Amino acid sequence: MKTLLSPNSFKYVSTNEGGKLYSYTMQLDPCDPFVFYQRTHSSFNGQRFYWRSSDDTTIIVGIGISVSITSKSPETRFEDIQQQWRDLLNNADIHNDYEIAGIGPLLFGGFSFDTKQPASEEWENYGDSLFYLPKIMITCVQEQYFLTINSFEKLETGLRDEWKNRIKQMKPQDFSLPAVNNRKEYNIAEWLQSVEKIVKELQTTEMQKVVLARKMKLDLADSVASEPLIHSLLSQQPTSFVFSMEAGDSCFLGASPERLIKIEDDQVLSTCLAGSTGRGKDEIEDQRLGNSLLKDSKNLFEHELVVSMIEDALRPYCENLAIPKEPVLMKTPYIQHLFTPVKGKAKRNSSILKMVQALHPTPAMGGVPTKAALKIIREEEKMDRGFYASPIGWTDYRGNGEFIVGIRSGLVKGNTAYLYAGCGLVPESISKKELLETRIKFQPMLRAFGKEIL
Repeated sequence: MKTLLSPNSFKYVSTNEGGKLYSYTMQLDPCDPFVFYQRTHSSFNGQRFYWRSSDDTTIIVGIGISVSITSKSPETRFEDIQQQWRDLLNNADIHNDYEIAGIGPLLFGGFSFDTKQPASEEWENYGDSLFYLPKIMITCVQEQYFLTINSFEKLETGLRDEWKNRIKQMKPQDFSLPAVNNRKEYNIAEWLQSVEKIVKELQTTEMQKVVLARKMKLDLADSVASEPLIHSLLSQQPTSFVFSMEAGDSCFLGASPERLIKIEDDQVLSTCLAGSTGRGKDEIEDQRLGNSLLKDSKNLFEHELVVSMIEDALRPYCENLAIPKEPVLMKTPYIQHLFTPVKGKAKRNSSILKMVQALHPTPAMGGVPTKAALKIIREEEKMDRGFYASPIGWTDYRGNGEFIVGIRSGLVKGNTAYLYAGCGLVPESISKKELLETRIKFQPMLRAFGKEIL
């Protein structure tokens, strides 16, 4: 018998090959999904993903790749992923007795920020879209634990039970992070000049906002695995979405505070998150900074652009949209944001990927108007965002799912890490303050490596 802990245990099938999918879901005894992720490193490194929701009610870990789905054309990438997923499910034999989101056949993955940005070597494993149907998946929902196995061969009950037993016996291993030998912020002077150039354009044209990002490179003493970084993010960012997606010898991961869209049983939830400031050194200063943010005209204007766009994007797909009139504060360990939730009910024939397409990029990641902002970003950023600031998440076979915006994130590859951060530019923006804002936004990933910069 082949060992179960092997990438070759099940037949790999691309969506072009066809084949019948068999999916089996069963309940598990309580376990630690992170330990499952950790202990499958040697057998499935490069073929894993990790997801924890911001409220800590849902954890999904997938290992192995039963199916990898990519788009056929950059121009039709959202439709391509949706159609290939439907085709795969049309002939599937699904054994799942539980009416719970996030179990059974499930796709995890994401899209690049902009298909027209020049491609870079660091993002070569991801392309303009990449999704996995995992071979083995653990889902924890509200303290209930489930195992899903996806295969293109029928699996006997004994093989499924063996996986349950192996998971039950898994114990955590020690791990450590390599030292950071060097840290490089790219082209600071040039970036500041770009900010000033863009602000002048915002002041003299009908452009309202442009989001300009930049990156930092960390040279590490040794190659880094994703496990210690995820572990750091889980402990340091308890109210953020913690995610990782491996692709070959690369891993994109982070701790995003921003939900793009969630659908569960036709109930839709989106997040307007724009306008930010730092956290105070004590409670009094923190409250002062938060109150100032709530009254700051520059940040309120930036936030309202996001609210208006998300409302317009979701209205064709949702009924009964409910949007509060005023934002509140969302506080993360290093940053506080203006936050407005959006709720609604999905219309028939809507899908989460259609909504993702309509929402991306929000003004919080691109700008207003979108096409003009993207043109400026391509000209002034001079980098490939890859999956940074892009939709990443999951959708199950029942149409439930959740996508976030891949910010507070980085890409690790061998002994190199690339960290990304951006800021929203409006006519009142000041270049040095925007530089400080990006340095604050680098903090979550820097702290994951045991470093900080201000």
